[in-house]
Amino acid sequence: MKRALLFPGQGSQKVGMGAALREAFAPARRVFEEADDALGMSLSKLCAEGPEADLTRTENTQPAILTTSIAALRALEEERGPVPFEAAAGHSLGEWTALVAAGALDFSDAVRLVRLRGQAMQEAVPVGQGAMAAILGLDPVAVTELCAEAAQGEVCQPANFNGGGQIVISGHAGAVDRAMAAAKTKGAMRAVALQVSAPFHCPLMQPAADRLREALADIAIKPLRVPVVSNVTAQPNHDAGEVARLLVEQVTAPVRWEESMLRLEQDGVSRALELGAGSVLRGLCKRIARGISVVSVGEPDDIRSLEV
Repeated sequence: MKRALLFPGQGSQKVGMGAALREAFAPARRVFEEADDALGMSLSKLCAEGPEADLTRTENTQPAILTTSIAALRALEEERGPVPFEAAAGHSLGEWTALVAAGALDFSDAVRLVRLRGQAMQEAVPVGQGAMAAILGLDPVAVTELCAEAAQGEVCQPANFNGGGQIVISGHAGAVDRAMAAAKTKGAMRAVALQVSAPFHCPLMQPAADRLREALADIAIKPLRVPVVSNVTAQPNHDAGEVARLLVEQVTAPVRWEESMLRLEQDGVSRALELGAGSVLRGLCKRIARGISVVSVGEPDDIRSLEV
């Protein structure tokens, strides 16, 4: 049986995340303390108490989700011993967490860099000029064509191929609105505007990608203990020399999550742990790769009852 670790991305945050882990497990407390020190702020308090408006700011959400996931992993290791896994993957931001779990990135470096990533992504496009929407019930080819027709000289492209008939699009607000309006005429079941602060995973994020490239140039990236499936390629990456390039490209490229899960299934993964806040990835995997059994691990009871 091959096993994988999965890590959630932005959207899984909630006030109270990680608080019970910190109370129950010393290694989880140490992870949050390390994040507080690295960021020069009390991420621990923000995760535990909010306010929600501050936690959902992108520059706070990204380190909060990464920290909660690594806290869950360290708590699991303390309680149950070394966690066996042969591959890792993460949804968007979660790819950074996967790289920490695989040993390629130091946690303190990663938490600082994802805060910068969040700030840079927020600042890349003035508020109101970009938008994202979920298109439900169309295949990737149809959504790609829909975006191309709606662009009309602006940016509009698929941003997340999430699977199960759900594809998120991103770009200029006007272009995304046009795509939503045309979606039902193309056979979509629904087109839903997303409440996000910026148009992620599209070329409008290029200024953020450039800032991240500069920051990564000073970071030591170590050999990966297990391959991490890249969001950009939907292929397992074993090469430490490719990590920075893929993380930079990920900022503007679509997240190929459906293909990533199918690749894990193809490679023989039959069991996965989703570590951190929420259970979004477990739900997606049920619709994509039914040969992979996913268990969500984010609370003390999840850890204590888990059969590793």
